[in-house]
Amino acid sequence: MKKSTQAVHIPFHRPDPYGALSHPVYHSVAYEFDTAREMADAFCNRIDAPDYSRVENPTVIHLEEAVQTITGAAAVSALNSGMAAVSNTLIAVSGAGKNIVTSRHLFGNSYSLITSSLARFGVGHKLCDLTCPGEVEAAIDAETCCIYLEIVTNPQLEVADLRELAAIAHRHHIPLIADTTVIPFTEFSAKALGVDIEVVSSTKYVSGGATCLGGLVIDYGTTPGFSQRMKGEMVFNYGAYMTPQVAYMQTLGLETLGCRYARQASSTLQLAHRLREIPQIKHVNYVGLEDNPYHQLAVSQFGPTAGAMLTFDMKDEEACFRLIDHVRLICRATNLFDNRSLIIHPASTIFGAFSDEEKRAMDVDSRTIRLSVGLEDVDDLYDDLRQAAEQ
Repeated sequence: MKKSTQAVHIPFHRPDPYGALSHPVYHSVAYEFDTAREMADAFCNRIDAPDYSRVENPTVIHLEEAVQTITGAAAVSALNSGMAAVSNTLIAVSGAGKNIVTSRHLFGNSYSLITSSLARFGVGHKLCDLTCPGEVEAAIDAETCCIYLEIVTNPQLEVADLRELAAIAHRHHIPLIADTTVIPFTEFSAKALGVDIEVVSSTKYVSGGATCLGGLVIDYGTTPGFSQRMKGEMVFNYGAYMTPQVAYMQTLGLETLGCRYARQASSTLQLAHRLREIPQIKHVNYVGLEDNPYHQLAVSQFGPTAGAMLTFDMKDEEACFRLIDHVRLICRATNLFDNRSLIIHPASTIFGAFSDEEKRAMDVDSRTIRLSVGLEDVDDLYDDLRQAAEQ
């Protein structure tokens, strides 16, 4: 079956006694057992039965199995936010004295997690240009525990060659870990590109219009011991397991993801072309544009669509603020891939706590506006941006 069909027809882990078509929400915290022996076997994973919803819940298991079926993963862990997925994954593969090879082109909190939070516990980092294979190879040493990247960086919209990075990582016997949030995992195969562990903010496309927070760790089974550490240590000891209510909403969101994404990606490409017609807009950055320097690589890796996020540059920061202040339809809000279109000035918000020097090093420009494209009619979105730019 195609992925869009799989998303709607995931079998239940156990048959529902009432024949429900949507998986029930198990609000229960704990589960009763018939015997002490059965309880002991469940706690020690000798039998397949949930024991406590902080570490295992039937509704969450259903979402994990849905994602596992669609991606061909060996295991999936559903957590309570995208940052929980990133942090739990990096903690699981690292340790004091180890180092992470990554880029300065990361989402602000991912960058500070690696360079500040993990650094306090003795985990080092090597920042390099991930589009330059020689630089990546030179950064790896005996203590490197992984290469970590975003497949389309936010907000720089840089694309690295995943196959090449995977080859480098595997020569050094370390995993390639990729945040694939910007392009849905229903649209391409990270496994086929050599990614070992995929992390996703399911708050975005999967949730079905920003209904809830969530994160996914998708393990392709190529990193020894990782799955056991995630399920037997990270979920147990860090307490970031997804709630059943969120899992139910995200399972419903997964069913409609293909339809929503097709509309959003199409609108984003149309907008990227049309925004070039507005004289106040100095530059439009979108990987889906054929003259974008990363376009051909992105097509070879992710297929014909390039996500529902673009950026554009104004004359200066003040012009950015004026445009954002004058939009009438588009929402002034953070997040990505809501049903509503969202607009934000990354340099003063997401990266606002970083110094000007740090922002320059991260290529976060004060002239840049980020737009997440929703489900509105593309003509209405263009008209709103045009009238706001004219202000």
